[in-house]
Amino acid sequence: MTERLYIFDSYLKSCDSKVKFVNGEKVVFERTIFHPLSGGVANDLGTVTHSGIAQGIVDVTEDKSTGDIIHTLEAKPSFMQGDVVTMELDWNRRYTLMKLHTAAHILSSIMYKKYGALITGGHINVDLAKDDFSIEKSDRTIFEEAISELNYIASKAIDVKIYYMPREEALKISGMVKLAEKAPPALSELRIVEIPGVDVQADGGPHVRNTSEIGKVVLVKVENKGKDRKRVYYKIAE
Repeated sequence: MTERLYIFDSYLKSCDSKVKFVNGEKVVFERTIFHPLSGGVANDLGTVTHSGIAQGIVDVTEDKSTGDIIHTLEAKPSFMQGDVVTMELDWNRRYTLMKLHTAAHILSSIMYKKYGALITGGHINVDLAKDDFSIEKSDRTIFEEAISELNYIASKAIDVKIYYMPREEALKISGMVKLAEKAPPALSELRIVEIPGVDVQADGGPHVRNTSEIGKVVLVKVENKGKDRKRVYYKIAE
């Protein structure tokens, strides 16, 4: 299983790691700063450097059977198993994803508290995020008000807390899970992301340290995708 450094420090931009496995363009390292496509959040991109030669990492996925993070390079690497390489994130991309991820937690909490709505789908990409909610109406006003409240909460500069809690204890907390069709992984301890006074959720991805880092979130559009799938698109203002 690959050690996931982003779980402990989302702001780590580079690290050295030993190569665990190479198969063509696909590489597994002993540890990584790269977040895979997971939890509805797009994967990180960046570079890996060995002997002064840098190569782009063009995709990052997770092998759920082994827990390994698979890094796809732009070409077959010259390094081999056992070599030590330096990884570096595309930080601008990661930081935007972090902002949108924390914003998504605030939005889901607003929708849950006001309408009892759960998330029935969604995806966060660097230029646009979307979430589906289990509400009756696809009323733009509902989401305009929710995004406005999101921005107000973000402006309050609340520190985001990350800690671990026994699974059974965590799942007793109301609203801990806001996904309609997905339970947290079957682990004895869950990683908890808490925005005090706003939201608490089990989550394994990168987040900002303080809500003020989010900046301003802009509503892009609202769509009706059917029963329990009222979709909102939003992004970070430029």
